[in-house]
Amino acid sequence: MAGCVEGKVALVTGGASGIGRATALTFAREGAKLVIADMNADGGQQTVHMITENGGEAIFVHVDVTSTSAVEAMIAKTVETYGRLDCAHNNAGIAGRIRAPLHECPEDVWDQVLAINLKGVWLCMKYEILQMLHQGSGAIVNTASIMGLVGSWSGTSAYNASKHGVVGLTKTASLEYARAGIRVNAVCPGYIWTPLIEQALLSRPEMEEQIIVRHPVGRMGKPEEIAEAVVWLCSDAASFVTGHTMTVDGGYVAQ
Repeated sequence: MAGCVEGKVALVTGGASGIGRATALTFAREGAKLVIADMNADGGQQTVHMITENGGEAIFVHVDVTSTSAVEAMIAKTVETYGRLDCAHNNAGIAGRIRAPLHECPEDVWDQVLAINLKGVWLCMKYEILQMLHQGSGAIVNTASIMGLVGSWSGTSAYNASKHGVVGLTKTASLEYARAGIRVNAVCPGYIWTPLIEQALLSRPEMEEQIIVRHPVGRMGKPEEIAEAVVWLCSDAASFVTGHTMTVDGGYVAQ
């Protein structure tokens, strides 16, 4: 797949760590110029450095994906720097600070998770699509989750609702812009070994084995395995793929 996005301009939100960083590095390896966007400036700049020290091109943009003006500025900076936007990975998201049954979920937690995970994806898509309509082409991949396809046993009603929303948003947008040369897909990762998971396991280490046994392949996934799927979906090799929710989950939802 060497050079499969050669010369393209790619935007990755949540690019400071985890799946976002792995995707940015894979885009760069395959020849894309990068915009790394995140609230975490230190992590985002580290991702940029990892790309540029290997001869790639990348810039960092500080963004709050729940802010219209910040998202609009992010797209403007992308176009100002590189002249266009070919690929977007809308990956920024949170799990929520509290795991609890639905009736115990605080309203502020619900609002925060939905704002970042769903409104944030919608806002990013809105301004990405405006630019892609102007160009006449583009590819978008949203990070959903297996929890956007099935229910959960882990007290994450807000997270599940947000990710189900991302799946629906992806499918609807794919139909609305199919004839405009814009493809919209989603990846639905299983449990991936990221800082988010590591943090959760600090307080509940017994969860690791519970999580692993739910994946038929017998392990959690790696960020790089999601990154490969995202970059393929953005490449011309996937030119007939739109409206698709690609599960990269070690067989989790096949059970």
